[in-house]
Amino acid sequence: MANLSNILTSSELYSAAITLLLLIALKALISQFVTQQPLAFFNFYCQRLADKVNQQSSTPRQQKISGLIAILVTLVPLMTILSLFEMFIEVPWLWQALLLYFALGSFGLTKTCKGVARELVANNHYQAKQKIAPYLLRDTQQLSPLGVSKACIEMQVLRSSQLLVCVGFYYLLFGPLAALTFRLLLEMHYAWNIKLVRFSHFGAAVNYIVTLLQWLPSRLFSLLLLLGTVGQNTLLYWRLIRGKFFQTNNAILLHVLALSLEIKLSGVAMYNGDKVRKASFNDHARQPQATDIIHASKRINYALYLFILLLMLLAIISYSVAGQGK
Repeated sequence: MANLSNILTSSELYSAAITLLLLIALKALISQFVTQQPLAFFNFYCQRLADKVNQQSSTPRQQKISGLIAILVTLVPLMTILSLFEMFIEVPWLWQALLLYFALGSFGLTKTCKGVARELVANNHYQAKQKIAPYLLRDTQQLSPLGVSKACIEMQVLRSSQLLVCVGFYYLLFGPLAALTFRLLLEMHYAWNIKLVRFSHFGAAVNYIVTLLQWLPSRLFSLLLLLGTVGQNTLLYWRLIRGKFFQTNNAILLHVLALSLEIKLSGVAMYNGDKVRKASFNDHARQPQATDIIHASKRINYALYLFILLLMLLAIISYSVAGQGK
């Protein structure tokens, strides 16, 4: 209890919560006009690095070691430089806000998904695939309208959890450098995803690290999604998903969203021509349609609004307790 009191009375927690709220508002505003991701260059760097050090002729063990070394030689010098640079900054809060801005993901996913849904409704399947392709790892050329709808829904809930909730979580706990480190690890995970055969061993280290780091914040986000089903079948849904709560994957996010929308999610997907069979969720429900993309966006945004509300409450409680402690 003493540790909890110290956390709540910390002025850093109050300022961190306020900074995060302001940056979320700023990022949401900018995302309406600018779609380019500020870390796109880092993804390009990861691809070129893998081309150099990920030798397919190496043994699986050597590829795993190469993947781990690639993480270290990328992050350790970069984080060291940023830490040292911070010592010379006259306005620390501005520097921290800049790091958080780069760490946070885009708030333009809803706009993109609505655009995909409009194209599907208008039977412009090619345009729908073109809009969603930059956000997906799987092959999109052979996707049916059903497959595009399913992939779009899954992409939005996973990226919202990873790029917004997880980043905010680590910023509040450990500061902007920790948030940026998680984001860079996530970009490596996207670039070296083990679903692609050439990265099945090379990307194992970063996949393991990211899976562990997003476990707790993704569970918190799944509970926020579950709150959105109040008045539906919330207790039944909880009994169905609770077995996945302690699994080390994102199955719980997809399962709770599939239940709340009463649709089937996940299953077989193609990656570079290779068929990957994944677990499916809510098997007895209908397949998703274009309109379900809109419904999913509303559910996900509702959970994000609850996340922002929790941040506001945290800031108010921290400020109040800190004031009483003076």
